[in-house]
Amino acid sequence: MISAGKEWCFVAPDEKLLNCTESVCPECFQRIPAQNVRRGNDVYLNKECPDHGRFSTVIWRGEPAYESWGYSKKTSSPVACATEINKGCPFDCGLCPDHHQQPCGVLLEVTSRCNLACPVCFAGITEDSAGKDPDLSVIEVWYRTLLASGGSFTIQLSGGEPTIRNDLPEIVALGHKLGFDFIQVNSNGLRLGKEPEYVEKLKKAGLDCVFLQFDGTNDKIYEQIRGTALLELKEAAIRHCAENEIGVVLVSTLVPGINTDNIGDLINYAVQKIPDVRAVHFQPMGYLGRYPKAPRDEDRFTIPEVIRALESQTGGKVKMANFLPPAGENAHCSFHGNFILMPDGTLKSWVSDLSGYYGAKTEPSREGSTHARNFMAKQWSAPKARPQSIQRLKEAQEVNPEIDVSSLSDFLERVNTYTLSISGMAFQDAWNLDLERLRDCHISIVSPDRRIVPFCAYNLTSRTGQALYRGKGRVHG
Repeated sequence: MISAGKEWCFVAPDEKLLNCTESVCPECFQRIPAQNVRRGNDVYLNKECPDHGRFSTVIWRGEPAYESWGYSKKTSSPVACATEINKGCPFDCGLCPDHHQQPCGVLLEVTSRCNLACPVCFAGITEDSAGKDPDLSVIEVWYRTLLASGGSFTIQLSGGEPTIRNDLPEIVALGHKLGFDFIQVNSNGLRLGKEPEYVEKLKKAGLDCVFLQFDGTNDKIYEQIRGTALLELKEAAIRHCAENEIGVVLVSTLVPGINTDNIGDLINYAVQKIPDVRAVHFQPMGYLGRYPKAPRDEDRFTIPEVIRALESQTGGKVKMANFLPPAGENAHCSFHGNFILMPDGTLKSWVSDLSGYYGAKTEPSREGSTHARNFMAKQWSAPKARPQSIQRLKEAQEVNPEIDVSSLSDFLERVNTYTLSISGMAFQDAWNLDLERLRDCHISIVSPDRRIVPFCAYNLTSRTGQALYRGKGRVHG
């Protein structure tokens, strides 16, 4: 935290200074002072580069209030740091001792190839950027690096599109063999929808979850965000995962004017797919990698807007009060709520075994990341109830939709099976990057040279398309 020097403190008469921080210039990546200020009901990040001028970006719109969405923080450095503090955040990632969080989820990018060319892509993958895939021996080194850096993190096999690899089942099996308890694949679902036998191989290898790109419930949305109609294939992917008892998380990139009015429909769709769909995760579009143009404030959709839309667009099926800030990553990065599907079709908010993690008043240290990993492993995986028990409950509901869950066995079965997690995370880009938030990040990527880099730093892209860490475009401070 830095003080507000008069030479750069440009709070306008209609603004209230909330706190001072640091950011980077979206043109040149120079680290510069910044401030979070309230302007009416909204919060903006203001900053000024001596070479490229002032920038002001909306980061929070309306209720729940920015100031109340949080907790009392305490830092907890990573168990092992691969780099030292030299040029300062965000130029020393590895992780360095200045980082405040033990990682929770870590991405391994097992390919730079993709079978789509989406207009929106945080990795900015193109045909020209695709290189040789890392072989199993390289991936084993990555796995072992993570084990030496703090233990069995949640693993997300990503890319590019990881299902392009025919040996993806071997990568999954290797991770489990080395001691990783929960492994998911981040996928657009094309191959999973076309090849049920490939999904079966992934299940046999021990795949726990598919983090499925699922931007909405109609093809107009996919044509605009992904460039082609995809809904039929994505629904087939969900079906094939369900047949193999692989949990599915629907992941929607929210783009203003395209699918932000589809949030309620997506929740209703997911409810119909319980228990096969385990969660819905919203990611307001960040301007990382490839995007149509530099963002304006009207191109932003903030965390509180997602929360309000969840209540309004579901007709109150879920409510703003059901959602809480995290206690692992920075509070202003995400939200989370847990629900039980009741026999009458309503969603009942419930306090899970994560009650000591989400919504906590103080930030847990290393135990917080461990708790988050455990929650994801339990909630995002397919339910552990025996298939015949699930079928019995479904059949009973068909006969009597008002089935009594007052009996302990039926109630416990419902709690363990008919649950839905709804969450959201706002990734940062060069315009709204707050280095205090970045230091709290617990979603990371293993770089090719085996450093653990926070997600938003790894994918940070300047206005001209230059990357801070990804690929050959790395810039040093």
